[in-house]
Amino acid sequence: MTENPSPRVSQLRLVVHAEDYDEAVAFFRDALGLPVAEAYDGEGGAQVMILDAGRATLELSNTPQVELIDRVEVGRRVAPHFRVALEVDDCEAATRVALDAGAEGIAPPTLTPWNSRNARLQAPAGIQLTLFQELGQD
Repeated sequence: MTENPSPRVSQLRLVVHAEDYDEAVAFFRDALGLPVAEAYDGEGGAQVMILDAGRATLELSNTPQVELIDRVEVGRRVAPHFRVALEVDDCEAATRVALDAGAEGIAPPTLTPWNSRNARLQAPAGIQLTLFQELGQD
């Protein structure tokens, strides 16, 4: 009997239902600058836009880790079941752009124990968002 190798996953795509599609597109594409990889219109006014967010990873965290991240970034537990984190070159500037584009601040850019600067926001389409900047080695 031959073992079947594990399938190779070639892409992580987070699919989000955006009640206000135009607001979500304006925020993620226009304000945060995620380039359009694909976009389609379908029957009955159906629309989808796939934005390129660079490298995708799937971060699985247990409850103590989620609580630790929330404590560091926000000071209390606020994370829903999932949260989107986007790496940016300048957390302070990206946070200002996001807030100007309609995101609500949950916590300002904060220096973390793992040497990154992280901001927590409530973004359009009901997405809790962390903008993070890796600061490198000390």
